[in-house]
Amino acid sequence: MKLDPQDLAHITATTVDHYNSVAEDFREGTWDHDVSQNIAALLRHIEGNAPLQILDFGCGPGRDLKTFTAMGHIAVGLDGSERFAEMAREETGCEVLQQNFLELHLPAERFDGIFANAVLFHVPRQELPRVLRELHGALKPRGVLFSSNPRGENKEGWNGSRYGSYHDLENWRELLDAAGFLELEHYYRPEGLPLAQQPWLASVWRKV
Repeated sequence: MKLDPQDLAHITATTVDHYNSVAEDFREGTWDHDVSQNIAALLRHIEGNAPLQILDFGCGPGRDLKTFTAMGHIAVGLDGSERFAEMAREETGCEVLQQNFLELHLPAERFDGIFANAVLFHVPRQELPRVLRELHGALKPRGVLFSSNPRGENKEGWNGSRYGSYHDLENWRELLDAAGFLELEHYYRPEGLPLAQQPWLASVWRKV
């Protein structure tokens, strides 16, 4: 089923409104989550020395922006939620862009790495090829994209007041390959559990 512009606008507005309405609770519930495995996966594949230019795509209240900055990198945040963008600026002092994921305005070839942790699954499947190409264009040559999404069976729809698109590894590979990325590694999270208890698919890609 093809989503028309009205459908896409409704998906974006409803999902963003959800995050705006729960922003403080979301911060309290996620601030102590350990994503060091994901941050390390991005950074070890970037060719270059600190300070690196990192885009935290879907930065939320700024937890990972703060980590990247403390590591000596120049971190820029981007989020669709006005409240998250405001919180991230206040928390970190970083540049934080507030943009609709379906109407991005990204600088060309600015970033060494893009950290898209638990965010790209909110992009409807039909729009993902374009969004991935836009992220590709924002990376420097041979730049690196990290993504982590809830894995699924290539279906999409509403989960309460949030919209999500859930991909298996094969489908995710096809999407990233078509957008001009080369796979560097993938793994499932949380670390150390049986696959059935690892709902997150993490993957790292190089711009080619």
